[in-house]
Amino acid sequence: MSATADTGSDVQHFDLAIIGTGSGNSILDERFDGLTVAMFEESIFGGTCINVGCIPTKMFVYAAEVARAVTTASKYGIDAHIDKVRWTDIVDRVFGRIDPIADGGEKYRREGSPNVTLFSSHARFVGPRRIDTGDGRVVTADKVVVASGSRATVPDFIRDSGVTFHTNDDIMRLPSLPERLIVLGSGYIAAEFAHVFSALGSHVTVLARKERLLRKSDLEISQQFTTLAQDKWDVRLSVDATGVRQDGDDVVVSLSDGTEVRGDALLVAIGRAPNADQLGADEAGIDLHDDGRIAVDEFGRTSAEGVFALGDVSSPYQLKHVANAEARVVQENVLQPSWADTTGWKRFDHRYVPSAVFTDPMIAEVGLTEQEARDQGYDIAVKVQKYADVAYGWAMEDDEGLCKVIADRATGRLLGAHIIGEQAPTVIQPLIQALTFGQSVRDVARGQYWIHPALPEVVENALLGLDLD
Repeated sequence: MSATADTGSDVQHFDLAIIGTGSGNSILDERFDGLTVAMFEESIFGGTCINVGCIPTKMFVYAAEVARAVTTASKYGIDAHIDKVRWTDIVDRVFGRIDPIADGGEKYRREGSPNVTLFSSHARFVGPRRIDTGDGRVVTADKVVVASGSRATVPDFIRDSGVTFHTNDDIMRLPSLPERLIVLGSGYIAAEFAHVFSALGSHVTVLARKERLLRKSDLEISQQFTTLAQDKWDVRLSVDATGVRQDGDDVVVSLSDGTEVRGDALLVAIGRAPNADQLGADEAGIDLHDDGRIAVDEFGRTSAEGVFALGDVSSPYQLKHVANAEARVVQENVLQPSWADTTGWKRFDHRYVPSAVFTDPMIAEVGLTEQEARDQGYDIAVKVQKYADVAYGWAMEDDEGLCKVIADRATGRLLGAHIIGEQAPTVIQPLIQALTFGQSVRDVARGQYWIHPALPEVVENALLGLDLD
């Protein structure tokens, strides 16, 4: 098929329009080769994860882990020190790999996909499945997938101050490593960047509005992380940033307790907002949640016929693995012939969504927190197992790590798992599997071999320690 003209010379009709080139780009496979596709990307091709999110940040995190291993080596009887942190080389290593991927993806869609027309402009609905391209043209489509992601939230008083500030969009491309970094925020983005810059040599000050960092985590994990963070960074809890000004080369942040913090750079990491408010959702007949996300059903359908949404623009999770899973569902459903008859359609499965924070120490969680389990009326058993109590924990001289498991006494099934410590996102995987496939605690703990003395023994011992009788 080919794109066809509408009632005017500046209107083109397509079989499918995709807004956003992150997970939305992965929808197109060989089954779409016979369809005409309009694709929209106003920013860097490939979306947040590959360019300014998951992948580059974890490449920086790995460098930070290497540096931290050097500075903490003495407890193993090894005297070591860092001669120099070559910041520009770290940046070049990361983006020397990332940038060509983005460029290659754009080139492929622009030159190597004959059925795809790539619009490098802002897409905005001006009617049902009718999109203004931002450059004088209008696109209509039989079906539309909105995968336009989210953006960093910046308070007006900072945005309007004239002070130089950074978000995750540009903090990794600083020309030099700041001596003093101020991090405004207490969530996962703040925690990861605080770790990176601190480990590489910056003095880091974290400004948190509430009494703990990572407050969405299980209370015990959040408290443990906050305590550990206070030993590594200058953590200011229960303070609001009330003003910001430039003083020469310094950024000065005024706080609600009457103090000020000075730094060479300011990172704003207070959260991300879905980009649904920039799409003309009302014109398209697309309903939004109160928090600004596009409302979708279990099939990824919006309130507007023929329009799907996925990823950060509609999902409460703001996780790449969730966006990818949703893209796989929408990929199947967008090919279905009927909008109303969903027989055989794929569904989102968000029962057990795991998450991880690549900070110091790492954190991984899945399922209910202890408080959530109690609030839902479960009779629960809880076990907290220290890394220090298993053999590999001894080898690491670990006095920070914890594995916490929560189970339902009535059924013997796992309800939640929360780990803080070395390689937590890897160690938690058998617990994600247990939740997803409804395995009992006893089956997971005793129905398989656990390699001794590998680190997952902390999970085995935590499960065995649950009082389910």
